[in-house]
Amino acid sequence: MASGRPYDLIIFGASGFTGQFVVEETARVAAEADSPRPLSWTVAGRNRTKLEEVLGRTASALGAPELKSKECIICDINDPLSIASMCQQGSVILNCVGPYRFFGEPVVKACIENGTHCVDVSGEPQFLEGMQLKYDEQAAEKGVYIVGSCGFDSIPADMGILYTRSQLKGILTAVESFLLVKSGPEGASFHDGTWQSAIHGIADQENLRKLRRQFGHKPLPVIGAKLRRRGSVFYSNIMNQYAIPFIGSDPSVVKRTQRYLHENLKESPVQYGAYAAVGGLGSVILLMIAGFFFWCFSSCRWGRNLLIKYPEFFSAGYFTRQGPSRKQMEGTSFSMTFLGEGYQEGQDPQEGQDPQQSQPTVKIYTQVKGPEPGYIATPIAMVQAAVTILWEQKSLPNRGGVYSPGAAFSKTTLIERLNKHGIEFAVISKPEA
Repeated sequence: MASGRPYDLIIFGASGFTGQFVVEETARVAAEADSPRPLSWTVAGRNRTKLEEVLGRTASALGAPELKSKECIICDINDPLSIASMCQQGSVILNCVGPYRFFGEPVVKACIENGTHCVDVSGEPQFLEGMQLKYDEQAAEKGVYIVGSCGFDSIPADMGILYTRSQLKGILTAVESFLLVKSGPEGASFHDGTWQSAIHGIADQENLRKLRRQFGHKPLPVIGAKLRRRGSVFYSNIMNQYAIPFIGSDPSVVKRTQRYLHENLKESPVQYGAYAAVGGLGSVILLMIAGFFFWCFSSCRWGRNLLIKYPEFFSAGYFTRQGPSRKQMEGTSFSMTFLGEGYQEGQDPQEGQDPQQSQPTVKIYTQVKGPEPGYIATPIAMVQAAVTILWEQKSLPNRGGVYSPGAAFSKTTLIERLNKHGIEFAVISKPEA
């Protein structure tokens, strides 16, 4: 990649709802004293006034008036020349412009063409896997790292499994994770951009299946006992409440990582089941009703239009165009508990017996916990992913390419960086509800 660029990091879409919090987190990290050298960064977007407003709010929030005079890069996702110009000025682009299925590809393309690394916070499997299929070889030729899903989707899950494996004395063969989001007196909510991504994702499931067939992947081998599938609703004794399968991008991202580690680093693949704790029976009933109507409306055009036009009504106020308030974010936190199982060191889980009948001999409980997931934890994860690419390129995969977080960062200190910034990884003797 070309050197001598004016900026280490450029936040594209800095005036968007997520982007403004990424700006704050970048400013905090740039002010830290332990960087190899001063971190240079700026913001980019199509509206100078809005970019300057974000810089002004960040300056006031952090007591850093010098941020108000920071130069802005003006570019528009619909103007390829302006996107190329932005990429030529930075080492790593932090792309906050979504939904990525509509706006992500021009940034990926421009980054590769101009030798610029890129991270995003997409939770959209079709975009993530489509970019890998289309651009992985081109990125490899350019030595560029394109790493998607570097926010709450899906760094806690993907890196959490790698952490669990590193802490187990033996061979980790299967993991289940249970997500719990706790809100304070003000409740919790999310910006409707996440709502729109979910609507389009459900509507486009058939195209996602077609896309995956183009990879021609062989099934990953099952090592040891096969991880049993749980029902659509079940009571978790670990979490002391009901749980449902987690419908986000975590399972698909983890599977991409496990495939990369198995095929390229000859590591034993880990089976994975992702779940979310939802509370008591009343919550389950409400979720089932809401989920049924959400699926029905997402499956037809008129229904999708209604869901997108009236997010607050159809989500009972959980998704809004304004996004959560500061008080809501300050009162919200998450934990992701991992139940890992495997086999003792020196034991072959498949030797002399049917792996389907073999019972795991060791277990481990780990946990990743942190602040509000959407707009506090996500910026932390995104910025730390970007600086890891910037400072630890010798620890990244030998070739450039389009990667999942675990594939890109398995040999880096990303977990240690996250621990220092409020997303904590730990072994727990007993799962915390």
